[in-house]
Amino acid sequence: MRLVVVKLFFVIAIGLVSLSQSPEVFATQEPDEELANILRETVNDAPSFVDRFDAQVWLLDMSNRLDRYIKNAKDRVALLKLVHAEARRAGLEPELVMSVIHVESAFNQYAISVVGAQGLMQVMPFWKNEIGRPDDNLMNVATNLRYGCTILKHYLDREKGNLTRALARYNGSLGRTKYPEKVLLFWERYWFVKHV
Repeated sequence: MRLVVVKLFFVIAIGLVSLSQSPEVFATQEPDEELANILRETVNDAPSFVDRFDAQVWLLDMSNRLDRYIKNAKDRVALLKLVHAEARRAGLEPELVMSVIHVESAFNQYAISVVGAQGLMQVMPFWKNEIGRPDDNLMNVATNLRYGCTILKHYLDREKGNLTRALARYNGSLGRTKYPEKVLLFWERYWFVKHV
């Protein structure tokens, strides 16, 4: 039901179809014209989406959810495109990656933990040396997402799909469930999308 409402709102927001109902029906909906323009420009350049309409709906829905953390609509959509592309490239659900980012850095691309993990997905710098790329910048959003998604997918494969164990490995807390439970709670509470 929520997906249908989001799809309908998107159609109204960017005027893809003309609706025959009276304007009073939609008087409470105030489309964000700036966001609609950004989405129009972005959707055609979003190769990780199978369908243009799905791209529009997902980007609008996630952009609205992300608004409290990233105020600039263009920045939100740019981040969402990268998250979606890197998650799909790695074989992960983009909403799971959003949950990990939410827990790890609260969407602060310059976050540094007390143990030295960096960026949105809090990637440990030793990984750069492990793969022979010591000059990579983990504060760069695209680089951080590539590393983080690849690492998480590796642990998910290693744990044969057990998400709790994979998340615990990602966090360096294998054997404990506090971190995985928090990520899963954030996924359910803030980022979950039912894929039809």
